[in-house]
Amino acid sequence: MARTRTRDDIIAVAADLFAHAGFKGTSLQDIATGVGCSKATLLYHFDSKEAILAALVAPAAAELAELTARLAALEGEPAREAAIDGFVDLVLRYRREAGLIYYGSLDVLMTPAFADAQPLIENLCAAFTAGSAEPTDRIAAEVLLAGICSVAIDKPDDDVLRSALVAVAKRALLTTRMKD
Repeated sequence: MARTRTRDDIIAVAADLFAHAGFKGTSLQDIATGVGCSKATLLYHFDSKEAILAALVAPAAAELAELTARLAALEGEPAREAAIDGFVDLVLRYRREAGLIYYGSLDVLMTPAFADAQPLIENLCAAFTAGSAEPTDRIAAEVLLAGICSVAIDKPDDDVLRSALVAVAKRALLTTRMKD
């Protein structure tokens, strides 16, 4: 039980440090100090900072994989609707992880922990565009993904926020379709 608690403590402290100092700006020693353990103890649980990051994002990545699997069975508007609803719900459930990705951007996205997420994000963008190959639609989808992450990070969790995020995303994507 103590091992699980220490492991969970390492992940929680790392998440806070990554959010404040960035992934690159956080050392293993910073994490160990924050947990109140030695660096050797930290390395017993995780062999690298990237392994900690992978453990941190694993639950959100698993749900993203489930979402994109559900979206694979849909096309056009039904795919877009399900993608928007599903992504907003996912971000609201995993705000800390979304913030880490949003604010850590390239440092975080270039780590091996995110290698499997890239195709999932591509599939999510395709669903947001309802399968459109138009560059404007693709850019709109990417902006919306980042925007949803950004806005959700520090707002209170309530139904108004969820409804507003979904409505804004649908409105923005409708606008790009109307310009074609």
